[in-house]
Amino acid sequence: MRILQLCKKFPFPLKEGEAIAVYYLSRGLVEQGCTVDLLTMNTSKHYYTDAEWPAEFSHYTEINAVAVENHLSAWGAFSNLFSRKSYHVSRFITPEFEAALAAALERHAYDAILLETLYVAPYIPFIRSKSKAVVVMRSHNVEFSIWERVIANTRAGLKRSYLAYLTHKLRRFEIAQLQQYDLLATVSVHDLEVFQQLGYKGYQLVAPIGLDVDAYPMQEHRESQPLSLGFIGSLDWIPNQEGLFWFLEKVWPLLHRKYPQLHFEIAGRKAPAHFLKHKIPGVRFLGEVPDANTFVAQHPISLVPLRSGSGLKVKILEAMAMERVVLATSIAMEGILAKDGQQALFANTPEEFVRQFTLLQENPQLVPKLAKAARNLVKSEFDYRDVAKKLIAGIERLE
Repeated sequence: MRILQLCKKFPFPLKEGEAIAVYYLSRGLVEQGCTVDLLTMNTSKHYYTDAEWPAEFSHYTEINAVAVENHLSAWGAFSNLFSRKSYHVSRFITPEFEAALAAALERHAYDAILLETLYVAPYIPFIRSKSKAVVVMRSHNVEFSIWERVIANTRAGLKRSYLAYLTHKLRRFEIAQLQQYDLLATVSVHDLEVFQQLGYKGYQLVAPIGLDVDAYPMQEHRESQPLSLGFIGSLDWIPNQEGLFWFLEKVWPLLHRKYPQLHFEIAGRKAPAHFLKHKIPGVRFLGEVPDANTFVAQHPISLVPLRSGSGLKVKILEAMAMERVVLATSIAMEGILAKDGQQALFANTPEEFVRQFTLLQENPQLVPKLAKAARNLVKSEFDYRDVAKKLIAGIERLE
């Protein structure tokens, strides 16, 4: 089977969820005997500048990257007020990418075109005109749902009104695309149920984000080791910013007052300048760290205080694979079949966060117990080879 994988941004470095998801699926497909080519936008926001392709991408047969200018602009945002098109999506529509896609479809007769995220869906009509390949939408999130949750946590005013306007158009576009797919592969049961409620009746399957769990070092926890909190994630992603600001404003003062020796470190790429200027007792803003796994290993507790978002959170899976205790909101844990108190700890209010941390502080034996159960869950449910096999079987049913 020959597969063309389309991406809205170059999926490297392997430091954020989308890149990791793209990498492990493509690698799994190749290990199952498929030939996989990569056609990706090389956007101004996530530009890949190296002369050579990453060594990690040696499993691809062909790699083509097309430069795309997609920065948000005041003029673009203003002019979109007079268009029915989604501003979120229209920034990824370019004649250069369509030309590269045409060339790829002329070179090879693909069995399947794998669209990574909604933002490459505008090219489906062109694909249909040039190829008989099975069109697979691999949905990483319910995109409009992320923004609806952001709006719910935004103060009333001009910003909220404008976000609501953009989200309405994104929702309309995402629902309209549901009729265009031969196969819809979501990363969670929750997301699939949302799309079905919105009218999707086609062939579907749940293909979660996969990992090579054995590649993640286990970190044994000593009961004498002081507990500390760590957060790592892309800091230019609005749900991450929003969740952290809420935690620092509403939860951290309560925790720090009760446990003045507790430390909380925040790491991540592309942090806004103002983000790193905050001076809060007990909190360190590190920005991008040299090695994500080393950072995660330093903190027995991985904190994920998301209050909006959708899809499956790769950083949570990685922390669980490394035997860290995940303390997270219910929204953050969507799509992960963990139970509160068994493979992770859930908290949605300031009081719940304090209570869950106190539980660990007063019962140190729970830390390794939860951590080991977390790794076992990821190993059994999120192996990248199993995900690839499932997707191949789904495509074969449609050929």
